[in-house]
Amino acid sequence: MQYFNRGPAGLEVENVPLTRIAEQFGTPCYIYSRAALTDAYEALDQALAGLPHLICYAIKANSTLAILNLFARLGSGFDIVSGGELQRVLAAGGDPGKIVFSGVGKTEHEMKQALRARIACFNVESESELYRLNAVSGAMEMRAPISLRVNPDVDPKTHPYISTGLKDNKFGVAFQDARRLYKLAVTLPHVRAVGIDCHIGSQITDLSPFREAFAKVLSLVDELAGDGVVLEHLDLGGGLGIRYRDEIPLALADYARTIYQAVGSRTLKIILEPGRSLVGNAGILLTRVEYLKPGGTRNFAIVDAAMNDLLRPALYEAWHDVQPVRVRDSAKQAWEIVGPVCESADFLAQGRDLAIEEGDLLAVMSAGAYGMSMSSNYNSRPRSPEVMVDGERTHLIRSREPIASLYSLEQTLPA
Repeated sequence: MQYFNRGPAGLEVENVPLTRIAEQFGTPCYIYSRAALTDAYEALDQALAGLPHLICYAIKANSTLAILNLFARLGSGFDIVSGGELQRVLAAGGDPGKIVFSGVGKTEHEMKQALRARIACFNVESESELYRLNAVSGAMEMRAPISLRVNPDVDPKTHPYISTGLKDNKFGVAFQDARRLYKLAVTLPHVRAVGIDCHIGSQITDLSPFREAFAKVLSLVDELAGDGVVLEHLDLGGGLGIRYRDEIPLALADYARTIYQAVGSRTLKIILEPGRSLVGNAGILLTRVEYLKPGGTRNFAIVDAAMNDLLRPALYEAWHDVQPVRVRDSAKQAWEIVGPVCESADFLAQGRDLAIEEGDLLAVMSAGAYGMSMSSNYNSRPRSPEVMVDGERTHLIRSREPIASLYSLEQTLPA
């Protein structure tokens, strides 16, 4: 199914013209296809049908309640990295028994939150965290289910900011320390080692890093079994890449086959933590051209969306396709698509050949992941509304922030 099409009124999401959404909800605005989200989840679920498995959506990619609720209805679990994300999942109707808690800096308060909720597993990322979790769960007269996030020192061949499995990254415990730490864990009275976790990075489009990481982690599983530490699940993380420009994403059948071959006859439940691959290509950012500013060396199209709405281009120099909602017959020019934020890094796209005029609508594609979830109020700009399209229907799933809400928690000094 095509989720973004061209119709008589220009670009559409499912069966709704973007011009109608702009009229009803204004710009900038995030827009998602319910069918795209559903199909992405179900395709991965079906690819793994031959293995006992649990998909735990990594909510840092997009934590909007309606999206979490949709995945929860589809049977998804959730990968969280903060107490705030835990509360979001519960508010969205997620099952706490399908939550894994990752992250290198879990606080005592967050541990207590998660223990009270009775989550499925803590992905422990340091020896110190292991001791702290044992103490916190002991004080609550509980026993925390844990896995160790093992860093296999595998290069995922992706952007350095989203690489997480090398030995110089902050994530996980060193591979050579993992066996000792599992032996330690089984001596601690208030934790229970139930699994092992590995996540090497994001936006991966090559199977070889996955093969290498899976082989290393499974060899450790076998060594642990020899030590009497028998684990119940294998968490292989996420990292599947999507197409932004000319990338060739991995076929899910090939990815699943890699998992099948690595696991072999071992009786382990597989947990996956996909984020970007479920939501990235299901969303766009709709924006309007405010001004055209031709220059001697570069032409600037100043739009009403900015780096506070979509940070990825400024942070990673990430590439997003930009499509005019209505195609013009006039000659194209190279444009820098920039926002009104007072930073030279405030761009959404650079050097794009477009035929545009002031007032035109532009769609920034593949913006469903790390768009809204990384947005901010920089320059005191309200965050954008979000709209879910379901066939011919539109649902406002987040209202545009009122300006007054940006300083509602602040106080002026007394006279």
